[in-house]
Amino acid sequence: MEFFRIKKDIPFMRHALLLNAISFVTFLAAVFFLVTRGLNLSVEFTGGTVLEVAYEQPADLAAVRKVVADLGYAEVPVQNFGTSRDVMMRLPLQAGQSSGQQSEAILAALQAQDPTVQLRRTEFVGPQVGKELAEDGVKALAFVILGIMVYLAFRFEWKYAVAAIVANLHDVVIILGFFAFFQWEFSLAVLAAVLAVLGYSVNESVVVFDRIRETFKRQRKMGTREVIDRAITSTMSRTIITHGSTEVMVLSMLLFGGPTLHYFAMALTIGIMFGIYSSVFVATGMAMWLGIRREDLIKPTKKAEDPDDPNAGAAV
Repeated sequence: MEFFRIKKDIPFMRHALLLNAISFVTFLAAVFFLVTRGLNLSVEFTGGTVLEVAYEQPADLAAVRKVVADLGYAEVPVQNFGTSRDVMMRLPLQAGQSSGQQSEAILAALQAQDPTVQLRRTEFVGPQVGKELAEDGVKALAFVILGIMVYLAFRFEWKYAVAAIVANLHDVVIILGFFAFFQWEFSLAVLAAVLAVLGYSVNESVVVFDRIRETFKRQRKMGTREVIDRAITSTMSRTIITHGSTEVMVLSMLLFGGPTLHYFAMALTIGIMFGIYSSVFVATGMAMWLGIRREDLIKPTKKAEDPDDPNAGAAV
């Protein structure tokens, strides 16, 4: 479906070198922040106590956060869970305190503010469980990347697989770099968003690569650079419609979803924005520099031999 069509090809590849240089610098900055500052891992990865309490009236989350902060728990996630009367918080491990002591201290402070508060659930996540979750998350990310590479290598050609995976890793590292720089909490929900961005970004790359293959078939006199420009330009309408609709939905979660969905939506927002950029410039630029050709995608057909030709079947 096309709401509009761009008749003149946009010379995207003319600026590929400059834009990829900017991407490389941004990538290095993200890696630098990951190494120097690291990720602010949530309780699921580091271990801690998950506490759920219930109020008779809709809870004042700001007041609950103040009570928790006064006990020495800075930037602890406090959010509604299920209804506006149910509140869930994740407490990190504290030296010299057990999970039960943490729960009792928090509940006593909350009841001092509102005697109607009731403890619904308390759950302890040990450091070993958190370590296993972190390792499983890394494995999931690695398997997704490997699966994408194998799929693209079979669907297109190895040069396209390398180009797409570089672009996808670019998106993932940029997201992690943002979370490291701002020290936003990295939770299992954020990891799920990163995996979703991987699939989303590779889908955009496949669409562009597929259009490149079609353009190679139709425009036999065009060079590789012109073919890529034609392919990207012809997908612009689809890109704007698809990504615009998705971004509106994700921004709605970011702005109105509350603390529960905030960082999940933030990771998706960053990933979608950079996913569009990387599919257009990083993936196609990398494929161009790897030397993609018409022959990589369109295999030459053998001509049938003439039985009356005396040279048929002779060695060349």
